[in-house]
Amino acid sequence: MKVFNKSKDLAVSSAAGRADTFMTRLFGLIPRRSLGAEEGLWLEPCAMIHMCFMSFPIDAVFLDREGKVLRVVADLKPWRFSPWVFGARGVLELPAGRCSGRVSEGDVLEFRG
Repeated sequence: MKVFNKSKDLAVSSAAGRADTFMTRLFGLIPRRSLGAEEGLWLEPCAMIHMCFMSFPIDAVFLDREGKVLRVVADLKPWRFSPWVFGARGVLELPAGRCSGRVSEGDVLEFRG
């Protein structure tokens, strides 16, 4: 699916996957060695993530039910945990650095297709 920042009128990801079962959320990006610049993973429901067994850093974007960005955790490194984000419905995982200039707290993101 594509992810678009409605607040900034910018594309965020043109190839985001979806993890919406217990197993797909648990393993997430662990099997991957990297993410392409346009790739991402949407985990729902989710209000906190772990980076156990990950081999690369990511940017984590926590969103509420309306798609409003509640928190951006930039450059979250392997073997770390994100904070619990109160009110988050899901998290968009993107390549480290992808949020810079594209996604900020308070922005509204839209998922297409």
